[in-house]
Amino acid sequence: MKTQYSVDQIYNILEDEIVELKIKPNDVLGENSLAARFDVSRTPIRSVLQRLQDNGFVKIIMGKGTFVMPISMETASEIIYLRVAVESMIFRDFIRNASPTERESVRYAFEQMEEIAKGKDDLETFDINLFLKKDLEMHRLWFQSANKMYIWNLVTKPHPDYSRFIRLDIVGAKNVPDVMEDHRKMMEMIDNKSTDGLEELMTRHLYGGVRRLGSKLFSDEYRSYFQPQF
Repeated sequence: MKTQYSVDQIYNILEDEIVELKIKPNDVLGENSLAARFDVSRTPIRSVLQRLQDNGFVKIIMGKGTFVMPISMETASEIIYLRVAVESMIFRDFIRNASPTERESVRYAFEQMEEIAKGKDDLETFDINLFLKKDLEMHRLWFQSANKMYIWNLVTKPHPDYSRFIRLDIVGAKNVPDVMEDHRKMMEMIDNKSTDGLEELMTRHLYGGVRRLGSKLFSDEYRSYFQPQF
């Protein structure tokens, strides 16, 4: 029996594929090929593409087609700046005010990250999506403890620039050991109820992709992912 795809389902599939870099910047999304893929008419496909454009993932050029937007490093950097400011405050509140149960829930998320990270050397089987999910879970628990879930949903909503830059960091820089070391230091702060060096750690952690990729961002390998002004 054929799957009957709704507009929302098609949108979510394509958004995920763009964010996960399965569909790359500057790729062309054709109405006919997408209609054939999802076994729908071109009308719902046009609706999906318009929505993707409204959310900044693609650009529709009349007479030429629909092109996946390259990453704006300037915008991604601004979102990183925002997250450093917000998460430093949230994490400070968590260290000071979290209950023992909330602390242990964060420890459990960290231990799950450690378990997943053991498979980092086998890139064919390493589950990047699950590792990211558990990374986000550890951060989410701080916001939940502080009763700031609206802000959490705001800063983690799929974004055409920031979400893809994070993915590029994972694929290109093999960042797992670096990320795990940052999270170990976070757990030490929680265990010691210490906020010493908190802002420096959060800056290092959230700007980690820029630091790890470094000059690779300017190489031919990665330049095609970014907007020309970068």
